[in-house]
Amino acid sequence: MSTLDRRQVGEAIAAFAAILASGRAFAASDKPSDSAAPGHDMSQMPSHWHGKERIAFLIYPGFTALDMVGPHYMFASLMGAKIDIVAKTLDPVRSDTGLIFTPSARFEEAVADYDILCVPGGTQGTLAAIRDDATIAYVRDIGQKARFVTSVCTGSIVLGAAGLLEGYRATSHWVTKPLLPIVGAIPTDGRFVKDRNRITAEGVTAGLDFALSLVAELRDERYAQGVQLLAQYAPAPPFNAGDPATAPKEVTGMIDGMFTGLRQEMRAAAAATYERNKKP
Repeated sequence: MSTLDRRQVGEAIAAFAAILASGRAFAASDKPSDSAAPGHDMSQMPSHWHGKERIAFLIYPGFTALDMVGPHYMFASLMGAKIDIVAKTLDPVRSDTGLIFTPSARFEEAVADYDILCVPGGTQGTLAAIRDDATIAYVRDIGQKARFVTSVCTGSIVLGAAGLLEGYRATSHWVTKPLLPIVGAIPTDGRFVKDRNRITAEGVTAGLDFALSLVAELRDERYAQGVQLLAQYAPAPPFNAGDPATAPKEVTGMIDGMFTGLRQEMRAAAAATYERNKKP
């Protein structure tokens, strides 16, 4: 970790704030912009705080928006990184809650080698993605080359169906975590699970945690702390019901029952797709 005095840390955090407030994410340029943070000398920042990562977020109709938006906020704070929002076409993509996203690249236009591939999850949209040969082929191709292969929620089932989790420890949303063995993965406890270059997060909000942790790995802990402070990411939910271990049993049963059909369909679709894509 860099040894910075309090003044330097203060300047760094102020520069973070000025850049984000100006509406210019770090990911928008290969170089930090002096004009984005007037009055702050960017040269005071450690040289290793500026990188050249290329990051791809896969989106598809019906994906869960927060699965992507949470990690996107964290990764967009990586100075020097560039982010592609990749989809099958450049048509607007509607999330499962109706939010509209505009892709920046099609499968065939995206660069060959990414530092990070991130696959969000969802419900029926994810099931359709697992059944879509073009989507799975893209995920498999990029995932075989990426420095880090990551997912949030049921996105791990997409990775697994593409043959990218075979023999890896992984997690998923608690509803679909039991499906991981059918795609060759090893279900493992944890808010997020890292096994070599595979990082899979639990449901939805866990994407914030895995991404912030990866920010620390790519820069350092102090940098990640600055990003967390800017986000004021200090969860204090009004209920202790965010996990089956703490939620009332009747609530867990109700939610679990809502996904019985989806789980069965996803099991069959993931198994069939995995058979076509697993290692020889």
